Amino acid sequence: MAGESSFDVVSKVDKQEIANALNQAQKELAQRYDFKGVGAEVDFSGEKILMKANSEERVKAVLDVLQSKLVKRGISLKSLDAGEPFASGKEYRIEAGIKEGIAQDQAKKINKIIRDEGPKGVKSQIQGDELRVSSKSRDDLQEVITLLKSSDLDVDLQFINYR
Repeated sequence: MAGESSFDVVSKVDKQEIANALNQAQKELAQRYDFKGVGAEVDFSGEKILMKANSEERVKAVLDVLQSKLVKRGISLKSLDAGEPFASGKEYRIEAGIKEGIAQDQAKKINKIIRDEGPKGVKSQIQGDELRVSSKSRDDLQEVITLLKSSDLDVDLQFINYR
């Protein structure tokens, strides 16, 4: 296996960038006139992001503010798993989670894309919540990266450990 090159396909999110985006969203909600007196809030507790406001439209606007801050920070919206607004007492809430790692079904889908559409000598294997793609030719690996970037998947992919 002397001339084998490989890279890993992962889906990771920078926690610090998420914290920064949340802080920016909280500041904007506190300052904007259209959010005064509507109880608009964004809270983050470990894994869940909770958005609150007194009407369904306002809570959707809070989500919109958060999404714009995430995009500015370079975090793909594919990593944000936001639910639908629901009533809780006198306020409306949206719960959102941050998706990390590649789920088993998504990994199988990516594997199938590489097998079906990728160059012939490329091998891919699922390792937990990431994929290892290897080949003798570095050009084939570049082709696989281009292929995966252009395919419409529900996960935000990064390509690391290219050697």
